[in-house]
Amino acid sequence: MKDSYAVITGASQGLGRAFAEELAKENNNLILVSLPGQGLESFAEELQTEYLVKTSCYETDLSIKENVLDLTKWINSNFSIHMLINNAGIGGSKKFSDVSGSYIEKIIQLNVLATSLLTHQLLPNLQKSSKAYVLNVSSLAAFSPIGYKTVYPASKAFIHSFSRGLYQELKDTNVFVSVVNPGPMKTNAEVSRRIEEQGFWARITCLDPQRVARYCIRRLKKRDTVIMVNHISWLILKILPIWLKMPMLTNKIRKEISIASS
Repeated sequence: MKDSYAVITGASQGLGRAFAEELAKENNNLILVSLPGQGLESFAEELQTEYLVKTSCYETDLSIKENVLDLTKWINSNFSIHMLINNAGIGGSKKFSDVSGSYIEKIIQLNVLATSLLTHQLLPNLQKSSKAYVLNVSSLAAFSPIGYKTVYPASKAFIHSFSRGLYQELKDTNVFVSVVNPGPMKTNAEVSRRIEEQGFWARITCLDPQRVARYCIRRLKKRDTVIMVNHISWLILKILPIWLKMPMLTNKIRKEISIASS
């Protein structure tokens, strides 16, 4: 797909960065999207030099609806695309009564609205490709409500449901839709520190972004509609009844908040 591009949001770090590297290795041209000031251009230049692919950058805050529309207009006006990876997202662990309205709004705008709107606006472009893919990044948190996170698991449950529904709608077309539900990953230094402080179990179930990206792309190309990465954690979540896993996960997040504030 010489003149076609893969779009990756949240591409400057963590899983998004890993997706970009893995797709560049497979000779995909890339449109990389991230917040401003995260070194996106230098990263894009590295990929271009090392893998001889074309890269374009777009720095914006996708939690603002108008920015999402501006991005999709720019892409549709200038590029043909064959893949969209909706990776950008935001979490957070706080007591619900202590958060601001803007905190709640940002999670919903980025995790729910941006993903839905990007997919909607770019779908006609994807439909022009002979074979196209949409991969939405959900979370294991989608499978259980969690106290002290509240809005985040709900937003990821939306992504999971949205992706499954869209897959069903498009399954007989050229656009294949999948969703991945990873667990905790060492995406940056702060997240890595928190994982290390949570003890042995957190460390052994933690995921490496590069391995996750490589596995996801492989499963996506094999048309796996739901991609599970951390099978141990997934099995535990599946086996445990809701009345047991909800307080267990809530206590875990409460301890995480306590550690972070100490």
